[in-house]
Amino acid sequence: MKQAEIKRAFEGYLRRRSLKLTTQRARIFDRAFATHEHFSAEVLYDWLSKEPGVKVSRATVYRTLSLLQDGRFMKSLDVGRGEMVYEHVLGHGHHDHMVCTDCGRIEEFHDERIEDLQLEAARKKGFEIVSHDHRLIGYCRSCSAKRKKDATAAHVSRAAAAS
Repeated sequence: MKQAEIKRAFEGYLRRRSLKLTTQRARIFDRAFATHEHFSAEVLYDWLSKEPGVKVSRATVYRTLSLLQDGRFMKSLDVGRGEMVYEHVLGHGHHDHMVCTDCGRIEEFHDERIEDLQLEAARKKGFEIVSHDHRLIGYCRSCSAKRKKDATAAHVSRAAAAS
């Protein structure tokens, strides 16, 4: 789905809620859909503050992200850092996330075996899945390697101090 189509759908969603696509909301929409990164409301506000264009308040960013999420144009993800991050979902297939607790990197992945196991588990319990979020928390390849290197260095230092 193209961004222009999504924007028209968002405008229709707003109209149904007796709201308008203001220049501020349009600017927030355009910036949010211009990236494929996961971003927090504060990061989005920072981007908008540094770029030319109509001024947008922090409160308007939060309210517009809430509207985009309520209308299922965007999805939020709790990455365990005290703030939600967002990504646009229209036109993107279902995927899950791996979140690095050290650097904050977010890797998207999809594994049909996991999807099948979830469906099987739900079927066994008579549960009808409407939606799901699967999030793996840990360390990315780079941070994991750094942690192992640091642990080895610390072990060597302790051994040298003991001798």
